[in-house]
Amino acid sequence: MDILSLLRMFGALGVVLGLLAGALWVVRRYELRLPQKWLSGFAASDKPRRLELVERLALDPRRSVALIRKDGREHMLLIAPEGLLILEAANAPKGGKVNA
Repeated sequence: MDILSLLRMFGALGVVLGLLAGALWVVRRYELRLPQKWLSGFAASDKPRRLELVERLALDPRRSVALIRKDGREHMLLIAPEGLLILEAANAPKGGKVNA
């Protein structure tokens, strides 16, 4: 193996590792997630689901607020390393959809 092929191999490896690092940065920076319709294909869908994550908002890297719906009620939770805190619980809006 000559020096040119060795440099080309390490250069290609560097490019691939750089692309992977860039993709990881984008996923973490913008908090990208798979759509729920893709993830629901992995679970058995015999029964309707009772629990649904409506929305999640990151406040900082360690804390977030989540809005979940369970049996027609919505619960707003603060999720932090110190523990879980229920901020609000109310009946879900009619039609089950949240107005944007």
